[in-house]
Amino acid sequence: MRVDQPFVRRSAQHGYEEDQPLVMIVDDDASIREALSELILSAGFQPVSFASTRELLDADILDRPGCLILDVRMPGASGLHLQSHLAENGIAKPIIFLTGHGDIPMTVQAMKAGAVDFLTKPARDQTLLDAVTAAIAMDGERRAEAAIANRNIERLETLTQREREVLHEVAHGRLNKQIAFDLGISEVTVKLHRSNVMHKMEAGSIGELIRAWETLPAQMRQIGSR
Repeated sequence: MRVDQPFVRRSAQHGYEEDQPLVMIVDDDASIREALSELILSAGFQPVSFASTRELLDADILDRPGCLILDVRMPGASGLHLQSHLAENGIAKPIIFLTGHGDIPMTVQAMKAGAVDFLTKPARDQTLLDAVTAAIAMDGERRAEAAIANRNIERLETLTQREREVLHEVAHGRLNKQIAFDLGISEVTVKLHRSNVMHKMEAGSIGELIRAWETLPAQMRQIGSR
C-alpha cells in the first residue's frame, strides 16, 4: 500500500486518529492527491490518500467514519467500479466523485447509485469542502441510526416467541382484544405480554415502541407474522 504520508496524522496504536472521520482520497495523480489532502487538512478534517482503489481496499479502513473522494477514471478499477463493489458488499460510505470529463450519463449513474456529489475538476475549494461536510454528516447520521437499530435488535432478542408475536400485532395497530382473538389467548394475557415487551424494549410509550420496531431490519419485522 502506498499512502501519502505528509497528510496522514497517525496515532501510535491504531494508525489514524480514531476521534476524527477520515476523508479517503483516491486519485492516480499524485499532484491532485497532494492538493486535495492539503485542502482537507486546512479545513480541519483528517485526509488519507491512495493512488488506486486497490490500495484503498488493501488498507482495510472503510469501516472508519468518514467519506470518499474518488476520481472517476483511473487505471485499473474506476471510481464507479468501487462504488458498485461497496454497494454489493453492503458497505455504506458517502462518495464524492471528481472527474476531468463532463460526462452527463456517468454523473446520472453515480448519483442514482447514491453519490453525494459529482464535481468537475478543478472543483472550487468551498464547493468541495461543502460536499465533504455534507458527506461526513450523512455518514454520522447513518452510523447513529445503525447504533440505535443494533440496540433494538439486542432488545428484540430478549423477547419470547409469544412476546414477539404480540409486538408484531401492536406494531400493526391491533387492539388488545383483537390480538387476543388472533393468538387464541385471553386479553389479560395479552396485556401481560405487552407490558413485558414494553419493559424489555425499553419503550416508555406505544409511540416509542413502534419507532423502535421501525428501526429493525425488514426480515426481523416479519417475526411473529402469520
